[in-house]
Amino acid sequence: MTAYKLILTPLAEVSDASVTLETALRLGGLFQSHVKVLHVRPDPTSAIPMIGEGLSGVMVDEMINAADTQGREVTSKVRAVYDEVLRRLDIPEAGQPLARLSASWTEKLGREDDEVCHLARVSDLVVLPTPDPDFDGVASLTVNAVLLEGGRPVLLAPKVLPATIGTRIAIAWNGSAEGARAVSDALPLLQQAKLVTVLHVTEEEGGLISAQELVDYLAWQGVTADIHAVSPKGHGAGETLVAAATDWQADLLVMGAYTHSRLRQLIMGGVTRHVLHHAKMPVLLSH
Repeated sequence: MTAYKLILTPLAEVSDASVTLETALRLGGLFQSHVKVLHVRPDPTSAIPMIGEGLSGVMVDEMINAADTQGREVTSKVRAVYDEVLRRLDIPEAGQPLARLSASWTEKLGREDDEVCHLARVSDLVVLPTPDPDFDGVASLTVNAVLLEGGRPVLLAPKVLPATIGTRIAIAWNGSAEGARAVSDALPLLQQAKLVTVLHVTEEEGGLISAQELVDYLAWQGVTADIHAVSPKGHGAGETLVAAATDWQADLLVMGAYTHSRLRQLIMGGVTRHVLHHAKMPVLLSH
């Protein structure tokens, strides 16, 4: 991969739409990409999980109509954010490739995780909002679905718009296949970064030899990197990685997602979950 030419950016809620879109556009500006914005409006009939037992036809219609009205209101507000950001940043809308950064709006009806996975497979990168750690709703479902089924890397936009993306990149490395895939997926950014460091948790499997082999590999890709060994000191690997990346002032963290199965780390737990919920910088994840 030489660049991210087509970036998919699903926007579901007004609360994180602006930061997520601007993060995608800032990233896309590095490669003169096209940012395809996807908004999935829930099918109002899905608001009726079980029809029968006390629900009259009138009640069902009222519930469907209420869900449809609410969905359309959210869509209108998210679209308004999209229009405002493009106007403020002077980004053109386009239906075909341009020689500069552009964007487009796509609207679908259905389940967000299904629709995003479908379009992810014909995109180079998916930019998603970081899920709220106190509410594992649609956002977390979409992140996990794309990581495990989308076949493309995911970049999580932080809650606050970063000043830069990809000038100081930290790689969380444990020698796993998922970590190797993340490094490969991040090469367009690694090759233009000013500083790159390989974060290695000293008590994790692999060791400094593995980290040095990664540094040697990156040199063949035109990327100069050093090794930053960090000790957990009683903390978990996820907490240690986030703290080390923050202290190093990384504006992007690259790592493999769910590198230890064990029933997806007891239903999406472990290092990936901690980083997903606590990193303050953008995080590029691959599985």
